[in-house]
Amino acid sequence: MDTKLFSRDFTLVVIGQIISLFGNAAIRFALPLYLLNITGSSALYGAVSACAFIPAVLLSPAGGIVADRVNKRNIMVILDFFTGAVILAFLLLMEGVSLIPLLTVTMMLLYGIAGAYQPAVSASIPALVGQRHFMQANSVINTISAFSSLTGPVLGGILYSAWGLAPVLWMCVACFVMSAAMELFIRIPFQRQRTKGGILRTAAADFAESIRFIRREKPALGKGMMILCAINLFLSSMIVVALPYLTTQVLELDPALANRLCGFAQGALAAGGLAGGICAGLLDGRLSVSKAPVLLSACAACVFPLGIGLALFSTGMVNYVVLTLCSFFVMFFATIFSVQMLSFIQAWTPRNLVGKVISLVLTISMCAQPAGNAFYGALFEMCKGSEYVAVLFAGGVSMLIALCSRKIFREISDGESEERK
Repeated sequence: MDTKLFSRDFTLVVIGQIISLFGNAAIRFALPLYLLNITGSSALYGAVSACAFIPAVLLSPAGGIVADRVNKRNIMVILDFFTGAVILAFLLLMEGVSLIPLLTVTMMLLYGIAGAYQPAVSASIPALVGQRHFMQANSVINTISAFSSLTGPVLGGILYSAWGLAPVLWMCVACFVMSAAMELFIRIPFQRQRTKGGILRTAAADFAESIRFIRREKPALGKGMMILCAINLFLSSMIVVALPYLTTQVLELDPALANRLCGFAQGALAAGGLAGGICAGLLDGRLSVSKAPVLLSACAACVFPLGIGLALFSTGMVNYVVLTLCSFFVMFFATIFSVQMLSFIQAWTPRNLVGKVISLVLTISMCAQPAGNAFYGALFEMCKGSEYVAVLFAGGVSMLIALCSRKIFREISDGESEERK
C-alpha cells in the first residue's frame, strides 16, 4: 500500500470514477425526467423511484460481501460493462415495448448495480492509501461524484431538451465502456479469504459477522445508522422528489425551459456536493464526530426557505432560484457529514470486514429511501396548490431528528477518543 495519496492505482480509480459517475449522473437525471414529462404524475414518479431503490438496498450487502472476497478491480470492471449493456438494451427496446415497465426495470437494474458497485470503491481505499489519508481520499471520491453530478445533469439537460433521450443514453453507454477499459489497469492488493462452505452459507456467515461487529464491538455505529435512515426517509427523499416535480410541474415555467432548468437545479445540488467534498478534505483532522448533529441541523434548516418561498411567492422563477440555492446548501452540509462518517467507519473497521460493514451501513441508510420517495410522491399529490406544506413538514421532522442525534454522536465521539488512547 502506498503511503502517499495519489499513487498510480488510486489515480486510476479516480479517473475511472470520473467517467463512470458522470454517466451515472446523466442517466439518473434523464430517465426519471423522461417519465415525469410523459406522465406528469408525481405519485408515479415517486413509486418508480421507490422501486428503483429496492435492488440497491438488497444488493448492497451482497456487494460488500463480494468486495471483501473478490478482487475489487474486477468488480468495478464487470459492473461498468454490465451497466453499459443495460442502457444499450433500453435504447434498442424503448420503441417496441411498453415504456413505463421497461423504464422501471431499467432503473431498478441501474440502481441495483450501483448498490453493489459502491462498496467495492469504498473498500478499495484502505488498500490503496494510508490511514492518515482516509479523509482526503474519501473527499476526493465524493468531490468527483459531486462534480460528475454537476456536469452530468447539466449536459444531459441540454442534450435532452435539444434532441431527446437517445443522445443522452448513447453518451452514457460510451462513459461506462470507457470507465471499464480504464479500470482494467488498476492493481488493488487482494488476499483471498477462506470460505465457510457453499456460496449461500459463506454469504450468511459474512453478513452475520458484520452485524455482530456492529452490535457487540461498535454498538454506537448501529445507532448512527438509524439516524441516517431517518434523515433519508424525511429529508433526502423529499429533495429527490421535489426538485424535478416542482421545477417541471408546479412552478409554471415553459416546458422546454423547465427541463433545462431542472438540469441546472440538479447541477446546483451536485455543486453543493462538490463544495462540501472539497471543504471536507480541507478540514481533514479538524472535524469531530460530535459536531455531526450541527451538520444535520444545517441541512434541515436549508429546507425552510424553500417552504416559505412556495407559501409567499407566486412567481415561478423566484421559487426556482430559492429551490436551487436550498439544494446547493443541503448537499454542501450533507456531503461533509457523509465524508466524515465514511472515514470514521473505515478507520474503526478491520480490513477484512470493511467492505461488509460499509455495505451494511449503506443498506440500512438506504432502506428508508424507497418508502420516502413513495411517501413524498403521494404527499405532493395530496398537497397540490399547497406544496409548501410537504416541504415544511420535511424540514421540521429533519430538524427534530438532528437535535435528538446529539447524544448518539457524543457517544460515538467518546468511543473514538478511547480508541486513540
